[in-house]
Amino acid sequence: MPNEHSPQETVERALAASKSDDCVVIAEETSTANLRWAGNTLTTNGVASTRSLTVIAIQRRAEGAAAGVVSRSGVRDDQVEDVVREAEKAAADASAAEDANELPGQESHESFGTNNYGLSWDEPASQTEIGVLREFAAQLGGTLRAADSAGRKLYGFAEHEVASAFLGSSAGLRLRHDQPAGRVELNAKSPDMTRSAWGGLGTRDFTDVDVLALDARLAVQLEWAKRRTDLPAGRYETLLPPTAVADLMIYLYWSAGARDAADGRTVFSKPGGGTRAGESLTPLPVTLRSDPLFPGLESAPFVIAHASGRDSSVFDNGLPVPATSWVADGALSALHSSRYSARLAGLPVTPPAGNLIFSTSGPSAPSLEEMIASTRRGLLLTCLWYIREVDPQTLLLTGLTRDGVYLVENGEVTGAVNNFRFNESPVAMLARLAEVGETVPALPREWGDHFNRAAMPPVRVEGFNMSSVSQAS
Repeated sequence: MPNEHSPQETVERALAASKSDDCVVIAEETSTANLRWAGNTLTTNGVASTRSLTVIAIQRRAEGAAAGVVSRSGVRDDQVEDVVREAEKAAADASAAEDANELPGQESHESFGTNNYGLSWDEPASQTEIGVLREFAAQLGGTLRAADSAGRKLYGFAEHEVASAFLGSSAGLRLRHDQPAGRVELNAKSPDMTRSAWGGLGTRDFTDVDVLALDARLAVQLEWAKRRTDLPAGRYETLLPPTAVADLMIYLYWSAGARDAADGRTVFSKPGGGTRAGESLTPLPVTLRSDPLFPGLESAPFVIAHASGRDSSVFDNGLPVPATSWVADGALSALHSSRYSARLAGLPVTPPAGNLIFSTSGPSAPSLEEMIASTRRGLLLTCLWYIREVDPQTLLLTGLTRDGVYLVENGEVTGAVNNFRFNESPVAMLARLAEVGETVPALPREWGDHFNRAAMPPVRVEGFNMSSVSQAS
């Protein structure tokens, strides 16, 4: 039997069927469209859609509230009540939840009302389709032909997704958020496949994507790589472009949980107990923040939690997500938390958000090109790859450089160098920042599948640790 009801109707049906003391229902619809190309030829395109339902049943007993959570994909209309009953049984079998709390009500959410970004609760779920890529595809076709004539081979993909989330609760909340997200990744290679350059862009609707300009930038990098110099491992003054900064700052952000810091597990734990909130991390006036209403990087302005975790709680569903500075003027100012983990850590409640912005309030914020021009000798990276955590107590990360590491001498790029494995902590790196450039939208190479709403500057780092030479190409 096909789905006949809208996500909003599914939410109302599930809430009406609930027999638990409290209930939260999250109905989501996601649609995607994509193009792929290889060797200057379009290869595939496609569209897909999914529907999911999460029911959180809450039983409030004398010993405390217990929550049962059931998530299912492709739930038919005649199966909605079955999911509710499964969640209620899970709650009955569960012990009291440590993060138990009252559900947020409409009074905590008056600033958002019943709509977000001009869409009311009752409007249909937003969807994408292959047409959103039509103008991009036409531009891409010209780019592929030009690259072929110039002897470059282009590989890559473009994808667009719209995810609509409808959240209703027995406390009276009816909230919805529609999240468009798109990205383009382009890899250019020389005819003999010995030189490679990568670039990527994040976008909400593809109207701001200039693939011709992206290809032109990669063509310059392939020209740089015609001259090759081998360098040993060591610590180098290094220019990190916004995409590499995004990968490092996102990992820092993911690691900045209040509960783990309070428990002494992370680099943000204070020796002897507590957290490092308020401590200076860098002498430069930099800010790392999240803002669900940041233009071009909008994200859900309320909590959507499908499960409870170290710093998330199903009891927080619908709680407003305010703009928060995680680092302010160089000092650690907040750690992301649920209401429960904030109480454990003795910190204000600051739920995590779906975007990240890194910037400086210093007197100047040069472009990457201006930073290259002022470099006497150093390395210029393209991006980082295969990033893994080595030590949570220092947030030491390891990974590889990829698709172009270049030598800068006397203000000019003089050629490519070999790839490296790096061992570096983004927290320790903040203390060694020598220069912070202009903040621009940035697509992380490593984490783009999971987190692609970022705005980052290029940075100059003293003594970036290239721990060994890598044979990766």
